[in-house]
Amino acid sequence: MFILENITLNCGTTDLVIDSMIPSLVTTIVNIIKIGIPIILIIYGMMDLGKAVMAQKEDEIKKGWQTFVKRMIAAVVVFLVVFIVQIVFNLVAGSGDDENRESTWNCIDCFINYDYDKCAK
Repeated sequence: MFILENITLNCGTTDLVIDSMIPSLVTTIVNIIKIGIPIILIIYGMMDLGKAVMAQKEDEIKKGWQTFVKRMIAAVVVFLVVFIVQIVFNLVAGSGDDENRESTWNCIDCFINYDYDKCAK
């Protein structure tokens, strides 16, 4: 969710002070990449397949299916890569013995998965 308030956050326990709009904007961009790109790839794949079916040529249909499958795989890969990166940052930021290491990961996690409560600590 994009926050329009002008609030400064301390990133973890570090002395770094950031404007809350920056991690919110980065999180919005990550979500657009995670959701928007797969949807666009699926739509383009469906359009390619639709064109091939409308042409009613066996070779065109076969190429259309291949393109559609490739775009579906690419959409799943894009979604999963971003999702896995978010999970890894959640796990690493949540576990840590060293306070500085933990605050650094929490700061990075703040940019990827913006949560006001996490970022304000």
